[in-house]
Amino acid sequence: MLKEIQYFIYILFSQKNGTLYVGVTSDLAKRVWEHKNHVVKGFTDKYNVDKLGYYEVCDDINSAIKREKEIKSKKRSYKLNLIETMICIMK
Repeated sequence: MLKEIQYFIYILFSQKNGTLYVGVTSDLAKRVWEHKNHVVKGFTDKYNVDKLGYYEVCDDINSAIKREKEIKSKKRSYKLNLIETMICIMK
């Protein structure tokens, strides 16, 4: 039986009112660990963006990439609202 792959669209932040980053991955735990441990040099490493604020799950990569691009195209206030919504759900 084939294992169904899930894809995650996620938003990381550096600190309250800090820098935001939107990405997509098939292994959310591993990817967040990589950001926290500065494994990959680049934007998130440079700006210390390593706190998970929000994520969504998709069953196919094309939908995940489409949603990632949609979120990236939105204003900062939209992204912050997604994070706030996730925080409320987690309480």
